[in-house]
Amino acid sequence: MQSKDFLQQTFVSAVITGLLHYLGIVAVPIIILIVAMIIDYITGMMSAWLNAELSSKKGIKGIVKKISYLALVAVAMIVDWLIFQGLQQINVDLHYSVFFVVLVAVWLIINELISVLENLSRMSVPIPNFLKKLINRLKTTIDESEREDKNYVQKDKN
Repeated sequence: MQSKDFLQQTFVSAVITGLLHYLGIVAVPIIILIVAMIIDYITGMMSAWLNAELSSKKGIKGIVKKISYLALVAVAMIVDWLIFQGLQQINVDLHYSVFFVVLVAVWLIINELISVLENLSRMSVPIPNFLKKLINRLKTTIDESEREDKNYVQKDKN
């Protein structure tokens, strides 16, 4: 029995090591994003339970949202790969192959951290003022960025 457990642990370790090696520098923001998503989901469920708002529909919606975030990261990875490959074809070397994936991952991490702090606030956890100010500033910045993106898309359609 112990050798079966050892083989399973070895296989899982090898897969994780290979994945981290393949992802390279992108592994750190992706791992942080996954941890932030797990913390957000847990604090969201705790907040819903404490406020008598817990429902399986909301829980499933939260899981689907988190999976969608990972799909967005995958899209950014593909865009980075396409740009890197395209530039290589015309002999342009930027000395890096990732940009958008890190940008998207960091943006999503900020969103997740904002959501965690909002969940904690709904649970009446005291949040230091500097974090509240930081949350408001980050949220305002993100909202302004989203508005600018929507305006840009609307201008493109015209």
